[in-house]
Amino acid sequence: MISNDNIIALATPSGVGAIAVIRISGNDAISLIAPFFRSIHGKDLKKQKSHSILLGHIVENGNTLDEVLVSIFKGPNSYTGEDVIEISCHGSPYIQQEIIQLFLRNGCRTASAGEFTLRAFLNGKIDLSQAEAVADLISSDTEASHRIAIQQMRGGFSNEIKGLRDELLNFASLIELELDFAEEDVEFADRTQLVDLLNRIQNVLKRLIDSFAIGNVIKNGIPVAIVGEPNVGKSTLLNALLNEERAIVSDVAGTTRDTIEDEISIGGVGFRFIDTAGIRNTQDKVEHLGIQRTFEKIKQAEIIIYLIDSSLLLDDSSLEKVKMDVTQLRNKNPQKQLILLLNKADGLTKEKRIFLNNEFSNALLLSAKTGEGVERLKNQLLEFINTGALQNNQTIVVNTRHYNSLLKALAEIEKIQFGMAEKISSDLMAIDVREALNHLGEITGQVSNDELLGNIFANFCIGK
Repeated sequence: MISNDNIIALATPSGVGAIAVIRISGNDAISLIAPFFRSIHGKDLKKQKSHSILLGHIVENGNTLDEVLVSIFKGPNSYTGEDVIEISCHGSPYIQQEIIQLFLRNGCRTASAGEFTLRAFLNGKIDLSQAEAVADLISSDTEASHRIAIQQMRGGFSNEIKGLRDELLNFASLIELELDFAEEDVEFADRTQLVDLLNRIQNVLKRLIDSFAIGNVIKNGIPVAIVGEPNVGKSTLLNALLNEERAIVSDVAGTTRDTIEDEISIGGVGFRFIDTAGIRNTQDKVEHLGIQRTFEKIKQAEIIIYLIDSSLLLDDSSLEKVKMDVTQLRNKNPQKQLILLLNKADGLTKEKRIFLNNEFSNALLLSAKTGEGVERLKNQLLEFINTGALQNNQTIVVNTRHYNSLLKALAEIEKIQFGMAEKISSDLMAIDVREALNHLGEITGQVSNDELLGNIFANFCIGK
């Protein structure tokens, strides 16, 4: 996959803007651009130092295309490790395309998706997990997802994996050495130290694997289903959380017949709220389909907000029915966090509030109409998310590929532990050690292939 030809692409979003940046990378990048650049001070582009910027014009056959700034980054001290030129021009789509087409006619080709970052990886500027973090950083839309991507791009995750792999590699070399002296029945690898190392590696891998549960939802937004009977205020609550009229609100029961979704950031963490159709027995076919989707969204959600009209809790029978409904919801979804909300609290007397607090000690009194209790709800949502690791800059796994490789590496480590307990031969143990090393190496790209790289970088935007 290594290629040193010259590639060009628009590095900023396409369309009209104040400025646009066109990026060129390759061994001949500077010499290709120089004949078409006229510095306003008469400077020769090819004689300039790395990391310098020149003001001038892009000119073709005496025709000035635009006044531009040209930034020079000479390899290996550039993003890709090659010579890189970045042309900052005016943001007219016409100007952008004229400049790009000029250099496509004169020694460049269009960069494929993620090719600049791929070259950075192939030239040893970053490892594979850092390259993937670049894509995560570009797509981050909350403080939490941004923080995780920055931490990984700086090599926090890579360093942790490399440290484990290096220690395991040292023992692997000693075990391989034992195989060369198998007839003399000697042990170069201290089995006690190896047991300690395996236990330590196992603990680290389990921690990283466990972190994926929070990392994955932070990256993609934590799905929260708002459920309850018709006309309890689900759509009003969604509007209150989003601070806009997103869902239609009506006194007519069954107004919401399909799911409505929107996302907001709370405390830097993205939450994806899903307003669902009210749950009840109905003969209306369309409403029935909406209720079916409600149960589907409950299965997909990480958190369930169960909304109850507190004004209808008038006697023991209504209280018992609600308690039974809550118990059934818990039993059907034991792995999910459940928040019980008693809505329409603005119409309750002080005595009724005290009564309901005693009957439902874990519930929140809330008025979606006035906004009372909405901030308490947001705080409770955050309490369900383990942001401690995030605040302490601990490594959090967000990438499914990394997660799968960690699971495979852990399985091999546990095989080695079992083999040592059963005193299996060094040659069989060496196979498991090599497999564990391979799975750890897949994460950072120390072990990779063209198909894997193609799949990863195909998801990048062109120009990065």
